Amino acid sequence: MHDKPVALVTGANKGIGLQIAKDLAANGLTVLVGSRNLEQGETAAKSIGANARALQLDVTNQVSIEAAAELIRNELGRLDVLVNNAGISHAGKTGRPLEEIANSGRPSVASLDEVRAVFETNVFGVIAVTQAMLPLLREAPAGRIVNLSSSSGSLTINSDPNFPHRSVFGAVYSPSKTALNAITLALAIELESTGIKVNAACPGFTGTDLNNFAGTRTVQQAAREPVRLALLDNNGPTGTFSDEDGPLPW
Repeated sequence: MHDKPVALVTGANKGIGLQIAKDLAANGLTVLVGSRNLEQGETAAKSIGANARALQLDVTNQVSIEAAAELIRNELGRLDVLVNNAGISHAGKTGRPLEEIANSGRPSVASLDEVRAVFETNVFGVIAVTQAMLPLLREAPAGRIVNLSSSSGSLTINSDPNFPHRSVFGAVYSPSKTALNAITLALAIELESTGIKVNAACPGFTGTDLNNFAGTRTVQQAAREPVRLALLDNNGPTGTFSDEDGPLPW
């Protein structure tokens, strides 16, 4: 068995995922850089250093997921932290303006194919990866699961008439994060007797290709809360939804 704690970060070849991987490696963990494209993952792993290695992982492909779990089992023998970071905001062409993405996601006009594609990555992909990695996490002395969510999926926040961004609560991205929050809570409830802690983190409005780099926060800022949750000690919480400033309402 590998002698250091091992973390898997999905979608870690760029953006927030890459920064999370860097921060976890800096904390002494061996980090698996999950990437659909192995070559891009290898480039990212090299930028992190000796504590990182690339892992081909497409969260929408069951064969890829099962192969990744088998490789971790055979080559490292352990998995201590799973960060479900991989996510998409839409299924259209890259570089679309944020306003266009929001308008096309309105419930009255949203493409069902796009809704399905976003849920495939943001919800079903998280379930599939977590199920595949759970046998390893159950064997860990302090298993941790962190799901990258968003306050845009908070029903409480978006139902407030005074919330300035509620007009962009559509039928595509936001509901996928609402569903992810529900899955997070369901997992936390199921696993609370095992010692595995399951929490959701909101990185804030961060400049990545998810929003065509319209975000205002840096990836360094965005990574802080998911990294904190990944490194929780035994007294830490489970079944929570939070950002860097504290708890968020579901």
